[in-house]
Amino acid sequence: RHDNFFELGGHSLLAVTLTSRLRQQGLHADIRVLFGQPTLAALAAAVGTANAVQVPGNRITQACTRITPDMLPLASLSQASIDSVTAQIPGGVANVQDLYGLAPLQQGILYHHLASEGADPYVLQARFAFPDPATLDAFAAALDQVIARHDILRTSIHWQHLEEPVQVVWREARLGREAGSTGIDLNQAPLIRLLRSETDARVEATLLIHHIILDHAAVEQLVAEITAVLQGRPLLHASVPYRNYVAQSRLGNTGQAAAAMFRELLGDIDETTEVFGLREAHSGGSRVLDSRQALDAGLGQRLREQARQLGISVASLVHQAWGLVLAQLSGREEVVFGTVLLGRLQGGEGAERALGMFINTLPLRVSVGTAAVSDAVRLTHQRLARL
Repeated sequence: RHDNFFELGGHSLLAVTLTSRLRQQGLHADIRVLFGQPTLAALAAAVGTANAVQVPGNRITQACTRITPDMLPLASLSQASIDSVTAQIPGGVANVQDLYGLAPLQQGILYHHLASEGADPYVLQARFAFPDPATLDAFAAALDQVIARHDILRTSIHWQHLEEPVQVVWREARLGREAGSTGIDLNQAPLIRLLRSETDARVEATLLIHHIILDHAAVEQLVAEITAVLQGRPLLHASVPYRNYVAQSRLGNTGQAAAAMFRELLGDIDETTEVFGLREAHSGGSRVLDSRQALDAGLGQRLREQARQLGISVASLVHQAWGLVLAQLSGREEVVFGTVLLGRLQGGEGAERALGMFINTLPLRVSVGTAAVSDAVRLTHQRLARL
C-alpha cells in the first residue's frame, strides 16, 4: 500500500488508465493526489463519490426549429449571435446537433490561427500511398464512417462578431475529397480534408487534420478506428462526446484556484526567460530545422532508474535538465518555459479513448542554483503535478 506509483514506472498516460478503471468500479479519486503523494494508501484516502462535474445534457433536439440561449448551458451567446452562427451551417438549425464553447488550448490555437500570416501552423498532414484507386476510395469511406461516429469530427469553429468563440457539431458532415490547397476553413466541418493525387504509377493522398479538434493521442485513436473499419472489425466502445471535456473545463470551478496558484508560482517573475537575448523568434516556419537525436539505451535506462529512486516521473527529470540548459543560456536561476500537459486526467468518463483536444500548454517554473539537484528536481515534479 506504500509502493510509489512513479518508482513502479508510472506516468500520466497510465494515470489516465487508472482513473478509467476506478470509474468502472464506481470510484472517483482526486487524481492530483497521485502526483503529490504517489502511494496507493494516499490515493485510497482520496476516494469519494461527489467530486465529479455533472455534465448538462444536450438540449438541442432534432425537432428544434430555433436555438435559444437557454438551450446552451456550455456557451454564452445572445439570440442574434446564435441565429448568425446557425445561418452559417449548411441546412441551418436542422443540421445543428450541439453548440458549446472552446476548451482552453482550442482558444489558444484559434488565436494563433488568426494571428498567423500565410500557412496555418496547426494543420497536421499525413501522407498515404495506395495500391489502386479502389483502396483509396475504401479508406475514404472508412474515414467517413468514423466521422459520422464522433461529434468532434463533425465540428466547425466560429468566432466572427460573437461574444465568445464557439464550436458547432453538425448532424451530418462529409469528408472533402479534392485536390488543391493545404488550408482548412475552420467554419466548415469536418476540419479534415483528403487531398488525392493519382498518376499512372502511384495513387497517393494527403490527410489534412486541424489540430484544434485532435491531439496526438486522438489521431492515433482515429487511425486505429479507420483500420478497424477497413478490416471489418466492430468498434466496441461508444463514442465519447467532446462536450464532456468542455463541461469539465467550464464548470469545474478551477478559475480562482488556478489564478491563485499561478500568482504563487510566478508572482515574483518580472522578466521572460530570454535565450541569447531573443524575445521574438518567429520566422513563419521558413527557416525552421528539426533535429532529433535518440538517447543512448544505457543512458535512458539510468534516467529511469534515477527517477524511480527519487519517486518522480522521468518527465520531471527531463524538465529539470531543460531548465538547467535555459539557465545557462539566459543567465538566470529562475527560468520559466511552456510545457504541454495532458488534460485527459480531468476529461471525465471514457477520456482515455475519446477523440478531441485534451492537452494544454502551461508555464513551468524551474529553480536552478542553491538547492541540491535531488531537492530541485523534486520541486519541479511538485510544480508539474500542480499544473
